Amino acid sequence: MSLSRDIAFIALFAAAMVQTIVVLESGVWLNFVMMTLYAALLAQSWNILGGYGGQFSFGHALFFGCGAYAQAVAQVTFGINPWAALVLAVATAAAVGAGVGALTFRYGLKGSYFALVTLAFAEVFRILAVSAGFTGGGVGLMVPLREGIANLQFGSRTGYALLALAFVVAALAATCWLRHSRFGARLQAVRDNEDAARAVGVDPWRVKLGAISLSAAFMGAAGAFYVQVFQYIDPGIAFGPHVSVEALVAAIVGGMGTLWGPLLGAAALHTLADLTRNLFGELPGLNMVIYGSVLVLIVMFMPRGLAGVPHGARAGARWPWRRAAQRPPAPGAAAEERHGA
Repeated sequence: MSLSRDIAFIALFAAAMVQTIVVLESGVWLNFVMMTLYAALLAQSWNILGGYGGQFSFGHALFFGCGAYAQAVAQVTFGINPWAALVLAVATAAAVGAGVGALTFRYGLKGSYFALVTLAFAEVFRILAVSAGFTGGGVGLMVPLREGIANLQFGSRTGYALLALAFVVAALAATCWLRHSRFGARLQAVRDNEDAARAVGVDPWRVKLGAISLSAAFMGAAGAFYVQVFQYIDPGIAFGPHVSVEALVAAIVGGMGTLWGPLLGAAALHTLADLTRNLFGELPGLNMVIYGSVLVLIVMFMPRGLAGVPHGARAGARWPWRRAAQRPPAPGAAAEERHGA
């Protein structure tokens, strides 16, 4: 798809979502839209590194937590305006991403080794946050309530939903740039074959370093957004594995390495979670069993994710019953059939 078409679709999406958010009056639906956009931001952040860069991270909560704590500490300890704190949170997360990338990629860590190292970094930072005084320790930090746009605090979910939409549109624009820029082409070349990319003059270390910094910046923005919405953060929320899992699962279900896949995955997962919780919430654990089963089916039968369904339909999706129907006859079966005839 061309750059102009991608930009046009992003603009249409943004306009449609603004109209929807402004028109909605139900707090329940506004909260659903806001949290779906928040999950889409997490997934799109992970997709930049995992989908386009091929570097699977199990510890993206590291960047989320750094952004969240930078946002909270800047306001609580230093009295910095939340808008300025937001810039600081994004920059802090990007710097941490660059630091982690410089260490891991310099020594050639990739695949499962890189995934485990990112998970270890997130756990180390969680322990440090519990021990440090300026983070509030295990108690966490409470951001004071000062409602107003100047303080990045809104009286309803409408303002927060629009803020989340702005972050998602920025992430979509960055992903669109990756799809059509020379840097993005280098990043995808490194993902597909790092040795071949190096042979044609691409520096894998610098390319992956840029990707992890960009990915971490958007993850830091998600952390700052969380702090402004819920006005509280603690080490378990900031660096816990649930954030990393939500980011990677939504990206995988929606379709890694695609522009719209993370958004589709986030919408599908949140819709599924709400449906199972509302229908089977009275039966403890059943909603999670159904939720997990559906995820397994999606991964098994939609390897390209939801964004790859149209492509799979055109190519002829290989469902189990189709594989059975297309399986070649056993040796001698054709001869026996002719003999019987």
